[in-house]
Amino acid sequence: MDKRKVLEYGGIASGVILIAFGIGAVALSVNGHNTVVDSLKQEKITKEATVGMTPSKIAAEAKDAGLPATIPLPTCSVEGQNIDSSSKARCFAQYMRVHALEASGGLTYSQMGRYAVENGSPLGTNDYASAATDPKTGKPLANSARDTWVTETALSTALNVSYMADNLALFGIVVGIALLLSGIGFMILAVLSLGGGADGRKPAEPEPAAAAG
Repeated sequence: MDKRKVLEYGGIASGVILIAFGIGAVALSVNGHNTVVDSLKQEKITKEATVGMTPSKIAAEAKDAGLPATIPLPTCSVEGQNIDSSSKARCFAQYMRVHALEASGGLTYSQMGRYAVENGSPLGTNDYASAATDPKTGKPLANSARDTWVTETALSTALNVSYMADNLALFGIVVGIALLLSGIGFMILAVLSLGGGADGRKPAEPEPAAAAG
C-alpha cells in the first residue's frame, strides 16, 4: 500500500472517530438537559409558590423590610409560572435570597450569631452566657434567622447548580455538532485531496516531451 492510500485511510478513520465523539457528546448532553428538567419537575415548584415574584413587587417588599438599597434585586419575573426550566430555577433562587435577607434584616450567615437573644433580633449572639435559653432545658436557643439562611442557601445553590448544568449540556451539544461537522469535513478532505480528485482516480501523468529534432 502506497503512502497516499495510508494517508487517505488515516484521514477517513480520523473523521469516523470525530463523528463518533460528536454523536456521543450530543447524546450525553441531551441526557443531561433532560435530567435537569426532570429533577426540577420532581420538586413541584408550582405557580402557587411564585406569588409576588416580579421586579416591582420584590422592590416594594425589600423597601418595606428596610433592606439596604445596595442589595441587588431580581430583574426577571416568574410569577404565575411553574419552575420547570433552568432559567426559571435561577430566577426563583434570586427571589429566595431576597426573602431570606428580609427575614434576617439584611444580614448574611456570617453576620449573625449562633444563638438567639431575648429581644428576638436576627443579629443574635455567639456569647453562650447572654443567649436566650429554653425555659424547660435551660440551654441556649438557636438563632432561627441564621437557620433560615442556611436552608435558603442550600435550596438556592441546588437551583443555581441546575442552571449551570443545563448550560454545560447546551455547550456539550454545540461541541458535539462541531465534532460531527469536523469529522465529515475531514473525511471529504481526505478522499478528495488524497484520493486523486472527485472521481477517486489519480490524475494522469504528463507525457514526456518529444526530443528536439
